[in-house]
Amino acid sequence: MNHQVTDNQRLRTAARLTFGNTASRIYLGLVLAVAVFVAVDTLFVSHEDASFAGVWLFFLAAPTVFVFLLGSSMTGADSGGPAWFTYLALVVSVLVQAWALGWFSRLLRRPGRSRSAHPQGA
Repeated sequence: MNHQVTDNQRLRTAARLTFGNTASRIYLGLVLAVAVFVAVDTLFVSHEDASFAGVWLFFLAAPTVFVFLLGSSMTGADSGGPAWFTYLALVVSVLVQAWALGWFSRLLRRPGRSRSAHPQGA
């Protein structure tokens, strides 16, 4: 029973770090806005040549998305593997980076940490 409580607490903490702070929410909102832009550009706008709108998603998901794609190519998949793996790599890398932003912002707001960059009397 105690093990289950610990797992629930870990899951709750990870969700709070990923979705429950301002930095992660801004990042996820930006990714969502770019994803909507890419979807609209891909589905409803005709181009004479290729559109590079999807590149912005990779810029927002970098560098972790490239780690996933490199791992895919090292296992023998051709050019990043199937499309579902590329989409999965994008989603997982965005979630990992949102978690990292949440962890970093919690680290900066840790209790006992001085809020002033220039302490008085030093």
